[in-house]
Amino acid sequence: MGGRVSPLSVRTIMSTLESPSAEAPLPRRPDPARVQRIAGDAQAIAAAHALAERFAAGASERDRQRLLPWAELDLWSESGLGAITVPREFGGADVSYATLAEVFVILCAADPALGQIPQNHFGVLGVLREIGTPAQKARLYGEVLAGQRLGNAGPERRSANVRTILQGTTRLTATPDGLRLDGQRFYSTGALFAHRVPTRATDDEGRAVQVWAPRDAPGLTVVDDWNSFGQRTTASGTVTFRQVPVDPQDVLPIWQLAERPGLFGPTSQLIQAAIDQGIAQAAVADTLAFVRERARPWVDSGLEHATDDPYIIADVGRLQIDLHAAHEVLQEAGHTLDALAAAPSLDAEASARASVAVAEAKILTTRIALEASEKLFELAGSSSTRAAHNLDRHWRNARTHTLHDPVRWKLHLLGNYHLNQVLPARHSWN
Repeated sequence: MGGRVSPLSVRTIMSTLESPSAEAPLPRRPDPARVQRIAGDAQAIAAAHALAERFAAGASERDRQRLLPWAELDLWSESGLGAITVPREFGGADVSYATLAEVFVILCAADPALGQIPQNHFGVLGVLREIGTPAQKARLYGEVLAGQRLGNAGPERRSANVRTILQGTTRLTATPDGLRLDGQRFYSTGALFAHRVPTRATDDEGRAVQVWAPRDAPGLTVVDDWNSFGQRTTASGTVTFRQVPVDPQDVLPIWQLAERPGLFGPTSQLIQAAIDQGIAQAAVADTLAFVRERARPWVDSGLEHATDDPYIIADVGRLQIDLHAAHEVLQEAGHTLDALAAAPSLDAEASARASVAVAEAKILTTRIALEASEKLFELAGSSSTRAAHNLDRHWRNARTHTLHDPVRWKLHLLGNYHLNQVLPARHSWN
């Protein structure tokens, strides 16, 4: 793989990335000797807090200048957090779903863009758990335990042939020279920083497969053309595959996931909800700090301090209630998944209960992320809008990330389930 890119080099590289034709550098492989082995839930939470403390210090500046977090992700790899969902029989901690969600809350309260980058890492590990062969699990889990990161080549852009995120023209084709992968994907969070880039493709039999392509495979190109106003450093841009050679052992039959109940979709959604909860917590924390330290009471209030304003006090109380409620429902969803995973078998109704639980959490975390990041300015006052404070990053991040999957369809999922007993469709967004 390529050599390590220093933060200074990243700034130099990023200054040339105004054009969407700039190919991203390769990540370095972590030194396995420096990668920690996390043993359980408490250690995972402690590691997340330790990283969050370091990540928070530079979060605003990374957002402001769009400095990609190469060095921070090296620390993430060395922390051992990437392997916390690896089953114990393969050497991992196999932490609870509730702990996985809390790890994302902690990291995303510090820096939600950096915290979002590993979302697909854990998403594809969930797919591997459900449909990987024993040999595939041993090999790929081993790479993760050594600190390697997994990205994702996301959905294709909308076109006449690609009307939904589950459709695509990416193909895995058998040739006289072996399997070859061709296609172009977008919204590829984590791919730029990854050592493997799993992607969805269609094989010669018309079935959906997931191909775990090595990041340095010939014909695989990652372009850093992500230019959203929020979640700016996730680098969720374009991945192109041009006759990429594929080892048959790097292919997972994801068509099987639609045919049987599972938890891969709810796991992905649990992480998405946790990211929004982290954004909300950061926004509320900055609201309290600004009101205490900088805000002035309104001229007609007759008060000396903004913290004595009864309207501000009431709104802060409402924010805390909504924040707490969202967090509790998120944890409840994690515990639901834990209980279902511990059961002897998982039927269609159990899989549906998992999707329902995370939909409830996603609705509440979406709402509090948007509410808290907007209410910040109302309570803190006009001085909070100064660019020097960069507090708008909370709303920009919340608005961007909560569009990942429309919350209106979560409400539909819940209503249809409770009213009409319709089980949710099985895919990564449920």
